[in-house]
Amino acid sequence: MRITSTIIPLALLAATPAHAQLPDPVRAMIDAAIESGDADKVEAVVEVAKATNPDDVAEIDAMFGAFQSEQAEMAAAEAAAEEQAIRQAGLFDNWSGEGQIGFFQSSGNTDSMGLTAQIELNRKGIDWEHRFRAAADFRRNNGATDREQFLALYEPRYQINDRLFAYALGQYERDRFQGFSGRYSFSGGLGYRVIDNEGLSLAVKAGPAWRKTEFVNGTSESNIAALAGLDFDWRISDRIKLTQDTNAVADAGGSAVAIVDSNNVTLNLVTGLEGKISDSLTARLSYTYEYDSNPPVGAVSTDTLTRFTLVYGF
Repeated sequence: MRITSTIIPLALLAATPAHAQLPDPVRAMIDAAIESGDADKVEAVVEVAKATNPDDVAEIDAMFGAFQSEQAEMAAAEAAAEEQAIRQAGLFDNWSGEGQIGFFQSSGNTDSMGLTAQIELNRKGIDWEHRFRAAADFRRNNGATDREQFLALYEPRYQINDRLFAYALGQYERDRFQGFSGRYSFSGGLGYRVIDNEGLSLAVKAGPAWRKTEFVNGTSESNIAALAGLDFDWRISDRIKLTQDTNAVADAGGSAVAIVDSNNVTLNLVTGLEGKISDSLTARLSYTYEYDSNPPVGAVSTDTLTRFTLVYGF
């Protein structure tokens, strides 16, 4: 038997790379994903490319690393520009908010159904946040008003660190059917963000307060008090299908504020559920519990309101 062998020239071995370069179709696929600017898409394409081209992992990682570096530089530049814009903004700039209108059903001092309206404004700066809210419930029956409640509050906050903040609060209330023509509350203190992430947030606050109440009989009283508050929000699901052609993000949450003085304890508890119908329009169902431990003569301690409103964000 004769054995033959093939001798490969050394020059040809030296010219042959250890492995082939990244195939052009794979490179084009990664380049197309990078051009889209979608980080999730790029990551998915890179994972597939690495799984199907294990000999080219280093080259693929180099392409992915360059994309990540460019994205980080762009994000840093955008953040710096946004911070500069906030610092240079005027007093009436950078406000956002929502207006809502709908129906309410009440029990307690009045058992009725009527109209409800509310507006909320919010302005966030680098260290400061400003909150304003005004609300009204109104009903007339047989030519006579039997429900008339107004509320307005302003609360600036200063962020001391990522979780701790200082607040001030000024609030005005009017509810003649509950026995007072005006109630003014002022408070200041500290708050803390117990939970603060995209899907769940919980903040508490507490501090001393001063309150003055003007009753419908012409008398008034003022007291030193203490305030405790809680704000809670929970995004239940990213997408919830409400109807065949309407998707919505569902959020639930609530707030509670208690003011305690030597003569009276008041508690306002609001629990709500809302579904986002579109980018600007939301449907909201809420339940409010109001408690007054020492109501004026002729009034009861507890009021409840169920509200259904449409909310427009701006």
